[in-house]
Amino acid sequence: MLKKVTPLLLVAAITACSTPLDRRQANGDDDFVNAETTPLLTIPQGLNTPTYSKEYDIPAVGNKVNKQLVGKNLDIRAPLQVLPMAEGTHIEESNDNIRVVIESIESTTDLNQEIFDVINGYLAKNNIAVRSEDMAAGFIETDWIENDEIIESNWWSSDKVYQLRQRYRYQVEVKSHGRSGSVAIDLIEHQEFYDDKDQKILLNGEDKRRYTTDMLNNAIAYMSIKRDQAIRAARIEQSLGIKVDLVTNASESAYWLADASYKSVWDRLRLVLPEMGFDVVDMDNSKGLFYINLEESGGFWSSLWSEEKLSLKKGNYRLLLKETEDANQTKILLRDVEDKPLPDESITEVYNIISDLMQEDRKIR
Repeated sequence: MLKKVTPLLLVAAITACSTPLDRRQANGDDDFVNAETTPLLTIPQGLNTPTYSKEYDIPAVGNKVNKQLVGKNLDIRAPLQVLPMAEGTHIEESNDNIRVVIESIESTTDLNQEIFDVINGYLAKNNIAVRSEDMAAGFIETDWIENDEIIESNWWSSDKVYQLRQRYRYQVEVKSHGRSGSVAIDLIEHQEFYDDKDQKILLNGEDKRRYTTDMLNNAIAYMSIKRDQAIRAARIEQSLGIKVDLVTNASESAYWLADASYKSVWDRLRLVLPEMGFDVVDMDNSKGLFYINLEESGGFWSSLWSEEKLSLKKGNYRLLLKETEDANQTKILLRDVEDKPLPDESITEVYNIISDLMQEDRKIR
């Protein structure tokens, strides 16, 4: 095949690059493999043996070392390491494989769904097709991933291309409690072609480990980006003010109605209550309860908010959150230490303060 060239080109250049196989070997010859050990000096009788430096002594070879890995058989490439870069991840290493342990960073998030979404998102971003997937069984298997590298480029004929084709399988496991899980990866098919000729490469354990480590790192790096985005979005959401209305009617005691989810209201009250002068003694998220104490009554509040003293006396109180039929609304009830409703007048007085603090936008940290 004749390639199209510009008329200004007077010299046809031929470029040759090293193949992936060449890059794993040291440059130059490997005559050192046949090097012989030089014996120590023979010291005549009556003379002292000189002191020899041990700085360049080569350690003895252990029993588990593969003695065939010398010369061209030795892979000189730097080893790869799994990097748990995403928030809430760490490494769990065994003799069989490496697993990235992933902790849930948001209690409302389905960890299994998050991991599958991350892996699928990474594959889609890199145009890698999925051959099979089963969330219940906990695996995602890719289709062929092809990487072509031009080794020799010739103006007058076809390029010589080195092609690498691989398929991977991600194995996902999430604990029954849903707060932690892990991801491992296996290289299930591998092919290498040079100039359309199958190189019939048989990978050893270290070769497979390099490929799977690189692939796993890429997926975890993608998770790092997604988790950082989610954390940032959550901080922005938490910084936004929450509108609170006072609800009074004849059928029940007065209460406050917040236009936000249960979790958002709970998180905001943890900030607001101390600012109002309440000491949070204890809390129970599962019951929606804040156990609070007011050390200062009228004097503190009147100096801070108004000229009038509030009727709310110092002492212990209970603040109760209740979910409503609307997931974006939450009831807030202020009660005394015996869990009895306070007078509507007290609820109204405190509302004038709590509504301003709840609706105030906060700076993002």
